Amino acid sequence: MITLHHCHQTRSMRVLWLLYELEVEFNLRVHPFDRGLRSDEFLTRSPAGRVPALELDGDILWESGAICEVLCERFPERGLGRIPGEVDRPDFLMWLHFAETVSQHTAALTQQHIILYEDHMRSPILMKLEGARLENCYAAIEGRLSTPVENRDYLLTSGFSAADICVGQAVYMGRHFATLDRFPAVQAWYERITERPTFQRALPPEGAELLYKQEFYPPWPL
Repeated sequence: MITLHHCHQTRSMRVLWLLYELEVEFNLRVHPFDRGLRSDEFLTRSPAGRVPALELDGDILWESGAICEVLCERFPERGLGRIPGEVDRPDFLMWLHFAETVSQHTAALTQQHIILYEDHMRSPILMKLEGARLENCYAAIEGRLSTPVENRDYLLTSGFSAADICVGQAVYMGRHFATLDRFPAVQAWYERITERPTFQRALPPEGAELLYKQEFYPPWPL
């Protein structure tokens, strides 16, 4: 049995999206994004007090990149991973984990704009720096997608994979702080993958408590 512990609009969304793509049965436990993640009970599932946490046949996994690798290997028939020996295996691992590079800048911006609740706690300089770093990540994706290789509709030459899911979900979060206006290949790819019904199912349902109350948070003026 599979149980995913999830908070809306967080890294656990990439695991939720992947589970829908895998078409496997699972239970979903939605938690509020609050101090409950630091409770003794939840810390037995995720020692850092973060989501996702995945219960899988008696084991508990709690790092999104590792969870996605394990799920792809557990259900190889869906073709969302790349096994050792496949030509795209190195690129698969690189882009799968690049999602965390994107997410760390978004996490810093989320803290600045949302988690810190008083203006004097926020740093306009840090906001601008992290916004620029996030755009540098977009530029790396743009370079990959702009490579003149046949069928470069996705991050891997061999087609859609969990790497698109992980990086795509990271961009979904990042777009709250840095737009894709200067990155046409990323914009086209993002629109392509987020049209998938599985992505739509992974979005917060209507009426859910959202982490991001605005579609876009502009940087504060210096």
